[in-house]
Amino acid sequence: MSRSLKAHLLLVFVTFVWGATFLVIKNALTDISPLLFNSIRMTFAAFCLAVFYWKHLRRIDAAVFRAGLLTGAFLWAGYEFQTTGLKLTTPSKSGFLTGVSVVLVPVFLALFWKRKVNRWTALGVLAAFVGLVLMTVPAGASASGASSFWGDWGSVNFGDVLTLGCAIAFGFHIIFIGRATQRHGFERIAFLQTAVAATLMFATVPLVERVYITWTPQLLWAIGITGLLGTAVAFSIQAWAQQFTPPTHTALIFALEPVFAWLTSYLVEGERLGMRAGLGAMFILAGILTSEIKGHVATAKDEAVVAEMA
Repeated sequence: MSRSLKAHLLLVFVTFVWGATFLVIKNALTDISPLLFNSIRMTFAAFCLAVFYWKHLRRIDAAVFRAGLLTGAFLWAGYEFQTTGLKLTTPSKSGFLTGVSVVLVPVFLALFWKRKVNRWTALGVLAAFVGLVLMTVPAGASASGASSFWGDWGSVNFGDVLTLGCAIAFGFHIIFIGRATQRHGFERIAFLQTAVAATLMFATVPLVERVYITWTPQLLWAIGITGLLGTAVAFSIQAWAQQFTPPTHTALIFALEPVFAWLTSYLVEGERLGMRAGLGAMFILAGILTSEIKGHVATAKDEAVVAEMA
């Protein structure tokens, strides 16, 4: 088996794990409060990464620490919003709304780093926005009594709002993790961001939630899966595999995460999205694919033209 094929298969496996953990976490939250769960799983992941990469951790300087602190802060915010929101919404909706973070990356790059946005990326962002409205805003009636496309904004699920906060945090995390790993070894950044996120999680638990925990097999399974497979192993596989996969292939594979989240929830729990939410999911997925695949191709062509003119 070639390294390229192995890399593609491993990325699909990682994406499946990420998608499937939405249901695992949702079920675990009956036994533990959301932020405490994050604290434990992230501490376990940090310990595993320290064991994997202990040789690399002896070379942490101030610049690496600052990069790890920044990425860790956004990782903390993303998981806190996501897990708290998941307690109030469904695994399928949480998966699709989290996936919007990919579409938000070019928006943030344009707003804060003055990067140009091509028409394909803009179209993808627009499609994702329409999907967001369809998934998060319940159907409502207009003044004439007919069904309103934009829905009833006063009935938005608070869990969906929190999950949108997660998408924003993860969008910034994608940008800063990319910048950090270009300057520093991924192994050190992976450990530091996880350790920083775990520290922030433990610090905020007593401040913002009523803590409860019941040690059950279901909870231990969730901590093991999300901490070891979903974080420590997944980050390591991603770092290795992306050396042998084109960015467009990686984006296409990662776009399967919300699909796996829905499929797992449907097969195990029988969860159905409904016509409006299902249409919204299709718009979000189409927006992600358009922005990440067509948008990247258009950007690459523009950069090639500029290079030829220089």
